[in-house]
Amino acid sequence: MRLIAIALPVAALIVTGCTSGGPFQRARPDEFAVTRSPELIVPPEFSLQPPRAGQADPGASDPRAQALQALFGGPQPRSAVEQRLLQSADANSAILGARSLAGDTETQVVNRGALVQTIIALPEGDGPSATVQVPN
Repeated sequence: MRLIAIALPVAALIVTGCTSGGPFQRARPDEFAVTRSPELIVPPEFSLQPPRAGQADPGASDPRAQALQALFGGPQPRSAVEQRLLQSADANSAILGARSLAGDTETQVVNRGALVQTIIALPEGDGPSATVQVPN
C-alpha cells in the first residue's frame, strides 16, 4: 500500500509535468495561422507585346558582349601588340558560330596538314630529345 501511495503522486507529477510545457516543450508553428496567398494577377497597365516571327529580340544584346560581361566583368583593355595582331587577323569579321560552319563546302580553310602532323608527332618532354626539324 505504501508503494502505491508513493508511486501514484510521482506518476501524476510526471504526466502533468510533460503536458504543461515542462522541459520537453518545443516551440512549434501555429498550424491554424497558415493562410493562402492571393492569386497572381497581371496589372491592367502592364502591356507586353508578344514576339513577332522573324524579328530580332529588341532587348537582346551581342552574345560576345554578354560572354565578356559574364566571364570577365566586361571588355578588358588590350595591349598595342594584341590590337595589331587582332587587326591583322581581321578579328572583327569573324562569324558567330564559325565552329558549326567548319564542315561547310564554302568555308575557306588553310591547309596546315604537314605542320599539324609534325606537332602531333613531337616527342614528349623537353630537352635535346624534343627537338624536331620542320620541313619548309
